[in-house]
Amino acid sequence: MKRILLTLALIATTTGSGLNLRAADAPVAAPAPTPTLEQRIGSLEAYVNNGDPTAVLKVGPKDKDGNPTIPDGLATPTSATSGPGHNAWMMTSSALVLFMTLPGLFLFYGGLVRRKNILSVIAQCFGIAGMVTILWVVFGYSMVFADGSGPFWGNMKFAMLKGVNSAPNPNYAYWVSHNVFSMYQLMFAIITPALILGAIAERMKFSAILLFVGLWMVVVYFPLAHMVWGIDGFMNGVWNAKASIHAIDFAGGTVVHMSSGWSALILCLILGKRLGFPKEPMPPHSMVLCAVGTGMLWVGWYGFNAGSAVAADGVAANAFMTTTIATAVASFVWPLAEWITRGKPSVLGFCSGAVAGLVVVTPACGFISGGGALVIGVAAGIIPWFFCYKVKHWFGYDDALDTFGVHAVGGTLGAFLSGVLAVPATLADGKVNPDAVNANLAGNIDKLIHGHTLWLEQLKAIGVTLALAIVGTIVIAYIVKAVVGLRPAEEVEVAGLDLAEHGEEGYHQARG
Repeated sequence: MKRILLTLALIATTTGSGLNLRAADAPVAAPAPTPTLEQRIGSLEAYVNNGDPTAVLKVGPKDKDGNPTIPDGLATPTSATSGPGHNAWMMTSSALVLFMTLPGLFLFYGGLVRRKNILSVIAQCFGIAGMVTILWVVFGYSMVFADGSGPFWGNMKFAMLKGVNSAPNPNYAYWVSHNVFSMYQLMFAIITPALILGAIAERMKFSAILLFVGLWMVVVYFPLAHMVWGIDGFMNGVWNAKASIHAIDFAGGTVVHMSSGWSALILCLILGKRLGFPKEPMPPHSMVLCAVGTGMLWVGWYGFNAGSAVAADGVAANAFMTTTIATAVASFVWPLAEWITRGKPSVLGFCSGAVAGLVVVTPACGFISGGGALVIGVAAGIIPWFFCYKVKHWFGYDDALDTFGVHAVGGTLGAFLSGVLAVPATLADGKVNPDAVNANLAGNIDKLIHGHTLWLEQLKAIGVTLALAIVGTIVIAYIVKAVVGLRPAEEVEVAGLDLAEHGEEGYHQARG
């Protein structure tokens, strides 16, 4: 028995020694090199300045023979995570932009319609918010911001938000989580088609609106947003050195306001005028609600414009300043024009002027100075006012809430003035927008600004946007008309859309 036990012990010892020898002989992975103090400080500086966190890591320290002691391009712990300050600002901006639609826009528009149609406006805004979110998650975000498929649309790389997690997508932001960026851009996708509602208010079926918006997002918004904001977009003059049109659009002059405004005009022409227009008076039922909605839009617009820097940095600060100046000036100039021509400055004039100022400064706010914002404010208070006051009367179209006059005209004006008033990024007084030089591999935008030819690129972008919005809207409108029809029955329109479409009333009066 002892011999058997000794034999087993000898075998176990030998086998164990063999295993240990094999383990010792196996290669051991080298420990990851530790970043130097200089690299860590460089990464921290990149965070503070909203710069590339790997830029300081391109060349590591060398020994006396010129060999790197730490591999070039070594990432520090912060290079693959979001920065808390930038992320916080972008989450706040996302909430502010949603606040513009719910409740800002539906109160602004809702106060301007007749009392029998206020709930229809609210329902349309909520319906669009839900439906656009579904499209965005399934394929819309990927269609706009996925790269690698060409200048006109993305691909399905991010379909169902696959891979859209809390790590940054460095194509668009170094320090903002990819999922936060996607939600921020969703809020733009929600409010853009909702702006169209102002032109066709009080006379389009709810089912027709949802079908129209669903098709419009696919045909017009998603491709246009990729062309302007996609990293390899056709008209992304700042980020794509190979862009065919080197235009700028900081926060949505072409993508948001021109697309919705011109589509709104075409749709209201196809839809026809409201029953009784223009003979029957159709004044706003509550200027108080309209004014409250205007204030919400103004506040929310800081997320819209300053948030478009996609960081809490100096570019965002400049956009915040220029947005404030242009809006305040336009909200003063519009009612001043009314005062001169009609004898009284109206509250609606103050509200319309504020929104016009916000619209016109949107594409330019990240590229202009305070002086440029002042010029934009004056232009926004005069030109859209003239279209709403005179041009609409001359042609007799029923743009119910002046979506065309404010958003189409204002967006087009802003896109053009962006090319005229953009400030060279290399100014010694603080670089209004260094992206105009650094982000573009060829520095084309800054060259165009110095050469005073950027406005020509803006005209090209305006032309492409007009063609896509107008042709796309005509095709979609007639498809919707054939499938579900555009307008409700006359008796429904006379009674109001609230009861007929939603079974509710916005206001209840006691009957005695």
